[in-house]
Amino acid sequence: MKKRVLIVLIVMLFTKAEAQTSAFETIDNLIELGRYKIALQKLKSLPSSFEKETRMAKLFDVLDDYNKAILHYKKALAIKEDYKIKVKLGKSLLKEKRIKEVVTLYEEICEKDPENLIAKYTLGKRYIQLRKYEKAKTIFEDLIEKDGENPNYYYQLALTTPEYKKIFKRIDNYLMAYKLDNSHFKSIEKLAKGFTTIKDRDSAMLFVNKGLKLRPNHIDLNRLKINRLFAKKKYDKSIALLNHIDSVQPKERYTHIMLGRCYFNLENYDEAEKHFKLASNLDDEDFKSSIYLGDIAMIKKDTRQAMFHYISGTSRGKRKRDRAYMGLANVFTEMKMPKKVLDAYKNAVNENHKNYKALFGLAKQSDLYYKDKKIGYKLYKRYQERFAGKDTIADNYIKSRLKEIKKEYFLKGEEIE
Repeated sequence: MKKRVLIVLIVMLFTKAEAQTSAFETIDNLIELGRYKIALQKLKSLPSSFEKETRMAKLFDVLDDYNKAILHYKKALAIKEDYKIKVKLGKSLLKEKRIKEVVTLYEEICEKDPENLIAKYTLGKRYIQLRKYEKAKTIFEDLIEKDGENPNYYYQLALTTPEYKKIFKRIDNYLMAYKLDNSHFKSIEKLAKGFTTIKDRDSAMLFVNKGLKLRPNHIDLNRLKINRLFAKKKYDKSIALLNHIDSVQPKERYTHIMLGRCYFNLENYDEAEKHFKLASNLDDEDFKSSIYLGDIAMIKKDTRQAMFHYISGTSRGKRKRDRAYMGLANVFTEMKMPKKVLDAYKNAVNENHKNYKALFGLAKQSDLYYKDKKIGYKLYKRYQERFAGKDTIADNYIKSRLKEIKKEYFLKGEEIE
């Protein structure tokens, strides 16, 4: 009797297992045919098992529902430890940017399988994301020791030293990555920017051009080339490249302000004005375009319009706006409003204490405006103490005025010092 019961139980278990296997085969076929909804319904009707949870997770993974995929991968791992499922869980966690969980999981994977270079590479990159640079550095140095022919390891190693003072060390690692793979674009881009930072312009342009051969539409590299051409006063070539990046990525403030500057320097003021207006409309903080527009209006002898633009420049942004105030001083000079000229120069000096032209303007206007010449005298002396040698014309003018003011007060029986 006992034997019969045992046989019945074995048959029942076998039948149940066979039924489940058959159900999973049906589900797998449905998934293969893209019948995800039906497959999901059938899976939900089955009791929890490792096979069910892994299939549920994979299904949600395919449907880009990574949170549900994570949930089912974790359920599967609670039933049975499985290396491949851990890796799949890690990928889903990455897609959801749950970086700390990724790190915990991949630390466990790397500890159990130190030869899994992909897991180590993934862990190293995550350490960089969390700014755990020393841990990342150890991993990438180890990876280079195991496989020194992989350029990505040198590239990532460079990222473990983000401090400015270690820029040369970073450049060395980017160069190693480039040496191993001349088409390693990320390293080429970093080398172009790195050499620009250390002012090695020839090397910077070498890598800018290499990068643009690989990706002609790359915005940042095109901008680096435009900046260099502009510095060399090659405005026509700058304009050609600016029009190119405008076709790739239109309505960028940088593009229009640089087009404005190029046309301004070519004395094509109508085109310059058009682009500065576009740049100004694209950025509420853009006071520089307002200053240029004010300068153009002054060149065109339109003082009212110039005043409007300079005032706009003083009210935009949080950076130093001394040039806008100096523009206003020029407008008020044309309009013969000496007190407003004085106030504009005061504002320019307050905005930027390093602007020697503003201080000279304030000193000269104070000398012209006030009957008490001691006010201008003190400002001239302040200029001499801080900015002597900056401008020969200003130096000679101040030297002459100091002498005259001193003589004037001496004749009155007063001494100035």
